[in-house]
Amino acid sequence: MYSKRASKACYIGLTQWQHSAWQDGPLLRGSNTHVLNAYSKHFSSVEGNTTFYGLPKAETVKLWFRETPEHFRFCFKFPQKITHDNQLRLSSQETTEFLNRLQPLKEKTGLLCIQLPASFSAQELSVLEAYLKTLPKEFSYGIEVRHLDFFDKNEKEKQFNRLLADYSINRISFDTRALFAHPADDEISLKAKSHKPDLPVHAISTAQYPMIRFITPMDWQWGTTYLDPWLAKAEQWINAGKQPYFFFHTPDNADAPDLAAYFVNQLQQRIPDICLFAQWESVTTEQNCLF
Repeated sequence: MYSKRASKACYIGLTQWQHSAWQDGPLLRGSNTHVLNAYSKHFSSVEGNTTFYGLPKAETVKLWFRETPEHFRFCFKFPQKITHDNQLRLSSQETTEFLNRLQPLKEKTGLLCIQLPASFSAQELSVLEAYLKTLPKEFSYGIEVRHLDFFDKNEKEKQFNRLLADYSINRISFDTRALFAHPADDEISLKAKSHKPDLPVHAISTAQYPMIRFITPMDWQWGTTYLDPWLAKAEQWINAGKQPYFFFHTPDNADAPDLAAYFVNQLQQRIPDICLFAQWESVTTEQNCLF
């Protein structure tokens, strides 16, 4: 069963809720069980990346609500039309359509995530502030930036962090250090490195729900050296009354559930029963031997 706390909790999730490699793990389910229902029996959140490319149908949103427990939280990404094509300008119609479509999931929405492109620099902070002013306060938001301006530890980054704090917007950290530190040159790893940002990591919380996205190499255990410092940061945030979100990736995500389970095990040695997460039973398939 999930551990549940009203005021102290750490949400645990992955970048997707289904994967062919998970059929004998967290997605072990009966033929009549929806895959999201199976996923949400173990994980308490998920990155909703599909909304980056297009809005789900209204009936699909209602289905997602029905198939998840009360404490589950979706973290949907703002459409790329808003963040990348328009870069937050002249996007009131698209924003309204996005928020209205998700309204039936309002009570199960964690963070709505604004992922800005690498071309969006500190020179556009006034644009960012103007856009943040238009967002309704009924949702919580997070922002992930990819321009080096926001990692300079000088006035530009300080101004950005102050802006987020002023509007109670959570800064999202994407930790890719382990991925890029590993020398793997297989096709899947190289593809991941070409698509993920290679940026510094600043463990900064600007609001109530700090979000960490963490990716390892294919051999996820090799990357735990980079993951372990997040345990102390998570403990610090939780003790300060914050409720962090941690999302776990590997280049092909096949072993992402095991990476998440490792983190939960380590964190709950520090703070018992803090993670909204339920371990699954390991399944071994026995094969008949002919000789």
